[in-house]
This record gives sequence, structure tokens and C-alpha cells, in this order.
Amino acid sequence: MKSDNKPDVCVVGLGYIGLPTAAVIARAGCRVLGLDVSQRVVDTINRGEIHIEEVDLDGLVQGVVARGLLSASTEEAPADVFVIAVPTPFDKNHAPDISYVLAAGRTIAPVLKAGDVVILESTSPVGTTEELRDMIAQMRPDLKIPGLTRETPDISIAYCPERVLPGRILEELTNNDRSIGGVTPRCARKALAFYKRFVRGECVTTDARSAEMTKLVENAYRDVNIAFANELSVVADKMGLDVWEVIRLANRHPRVNILSPGPGVGGHCIAVDPWFIVHGAPEHTPLIRTARGVNDGKMHHVIARAEELVAANPAAKVACLGLAFKANIDDFRESPARFVASRLARKFGSRVHIVEPYAAELPIEFTDTGAVQIDIDDALETCDILIVLVDHDVFRVVPLAERADKLVYDTRGIWPDQPRAVREDAPAVRLAG
Repeated sequence: MKSDNKPDVCVVGLGYIGLPTAAVIARAGCRVLGLDVSQRVVDTINRGEIHIEEVDLDGLVQGVVARGLLSASTEEAPADVFVIAVPTPFDKNHAPDISYVLAAGRTIAPVLKAGDVVILESTSPVGTTEELRDMIAQMRPDLKIPGLTRETPDISIAYCPERVLPGRILEELTNNDRSIGGVTPRCARKALAFYKRFVRGECVTTDARSAEMTKLVENAYRDVNIAFANELSVVADKMGLDVWEVIRLANRHPRVNILSPGPGVGGHCIAVDPWFIVHGAPEHTPLIRTARGVNDGKMHHVIARAEELVAANPAAKVACLGLAFKANIDDFRESPARFVASRLARKFGSRVHIVEPYAAELPIEFTDTGAVQIDIDDALETCDILIVLVDHDVFRVVPLAERADKLVYDTRGIWPDQPRAVREDAPAVRLAG
């Protein structure tokens, strides 16, 4: 620990969570080293630039790099606190893959010393923090490891999941409450002292397994509630009802708050984390498993309805509006919009145009489809069918006068004033299912 009592910090993984976390910690006055396997990412950050889109992140990174508080490297170095923020995907059978977490642990284990704190932030299945601890114990038999020694341990190990919304990450990293789970109560207290340096929200201590489960439960709760809205939208579509009107009226009940449907559920959290609970207790999670099926199935429902609309108008040019998994970000992970648009591009080729203001180029699955990227103004001038897949602000503000003569399939409900039928020879629109 340095003489000014501010710990040196190493953040492992400089992605959508790791980089903002590193920058916020550096803003609090700690010297931070960010580790990443990508030399391009490292070089970008060391220039004071960013490789992801996030509100106000560019200015913050530029400032802390210029002050010498944040640097990046592909090589580990000693620190006082190690924060692991790497991906935890699942395989084709929806089994969680914690190999990135364990690889991060193997990276930092050689440089650990007495007094260090290791904190896992990656969303993980229950028991991952203990697996990380056991691996460190195997690699460093010279250290007394918490939970495995009767003596005072040399290091502390804890789990503290991020709880942020893309587009508001910097604000929520600072202001949201945090659940801090220690391998032992002493570990939780050590991690608590670290988070209080930059978190204004309440920091609540618990055990590591409870903290791991808490993060999974938060996202499974959201997934189940979105599944209800998505299932309702399919039912309304079959009955010829406007689902947005039904939800608006139902939510006037004082104890009803139905969420908004969409083309599915995306992102690395809500679309992934519920499977970690299912994997841990497959015989006891029928509701969570069904919700995942409903939300994944909604993508195929949207594809079928969109294909029907495009096929019924064989001369029409089509604009798919959005590829990101949510509005006003450049994150395309597990994005239902991306999945739907790529399927349409493969089927209808050059008739399909993609509008995504947060992408410099189309993702690889659009290669050789004939689909091209255009901006919203070109789409409004040249395309006959608009398929709204993401509710970016730039789409929301398009006035009725510029789209009144279009066939619109609005999966996000951003244009409630869109006429239901705009051509006598066309199927009824605005489609909303």
C-alpha cells in the first residue's frame, strides 16, 4: 500500500464494464493498471481514447490517462487490489463458461502478495468465487488463503457484481447500491473498504455465494417480466389488437406494471444470466427456462411477420432500423435486432438496408448478403418498408410526415401515431407484434 493510503489497482478486462470501472476508480485518485489480451485495446486506452461507446467515458478516460492515474498493458504487475471483469458466456447447451475468469485468476496469481484483495465482478454461476479461490490456492501454496486456513489469511477474496445500465454506466457505477460477498466476513469487509472509495450507493456485505445468486436473480427477474410482455404481444398480434394500447390501459391499474415488448431480449446479462440458474438447478427452474424460450422465440415471431410483410410487397425496399441490443449504445452482444436483420438480409439480399448509427460497418454475418448500411435520412427517402428493431432516439424523433406513406413494422412501439393502413393493396399496418 502506498504512503497516501490509496491502493494500486489492477482491473483485468477492459470491456464494457472493465474500462468504465477502471476509469471511475482512477477518478477517485487510485493508480490503476488495466489488463487486456488485445494490444489494440491497450494502445487505444494509453492514447487516452476509448474503443467502446458510453456516455461521458471518452472525457473521463482522457483525463485520468493524462494525469497518469490510468494505464493499460497486456502484462500483469503487482497491485494492492485486483478487480476481475471478464466475460462469462455460455456454450451451445447453455452451460456457463467460466474459463475467462479462471484464466484471469491464473494471470494475477503469480504477482499476489500478502495484504492483497481479489474481487470478482464478472457475472458468474454460484460457486465461481470459491473455484477462483481454490485455483489461487493451488498456484500459490505459499499464501494462506481465506476459507482454507485457520490462521489469519494473507489475502482477501470477494465477489461484487456490477449493476449498471449501458448508457448510464458511469453514473450507476458510482450511485447504485452494491452487494459485496466475501469468501469470509473478513474478506467482505476488506472489499467494502475498497468500494467505499468510489461508490456513493449503499454497500451491503454478504457471503460470496449469495452475492453471486443475487446478480443472477436480478436479471432472471427482468427476463421473466419481459417474457410476459413479449408473449402478450404475440397474443395481441394474433387477435388483431394493438399491444401498446392494451399495456397502456392495463398499467393504469395501481398494482400492474407491464414492461414493454420488443423483438426479443439481448445483451450479455438478461439474455445469458438466467441460464446460469437453470444450469445450477435444472429440475427446479421451469419458469425461468420457459421465459428464456419465450424471449428467444419472439425473435422468430418477428422474423416471420417481417418476412410476410416483405414478401407481400416484392418491389419494396426495406430498412431495418437498429442492430444494438438496446437504445443509444454500440453494444450488439446477443442482440435480437442483429439476429432478425441478418436473417432478413440473407433471405431478401440487396432489398434490405441497415440503419445503425452506432456501427461504423455491418457485422460479419451481413457479408455477401447484398445488404448495405445507410443512414436514417436515406432510409426515409428510398425505402418503402421500415422495420423498427431498436428504439434509438434518432428513430423516435422521425415525424409522421416523413413516414406516413411507409409500411411500418414497429417492434418497439416508438411511433404510436403510425397509420394502421397506408395502402389499399397492403396488409394492415402499423404491425406491432
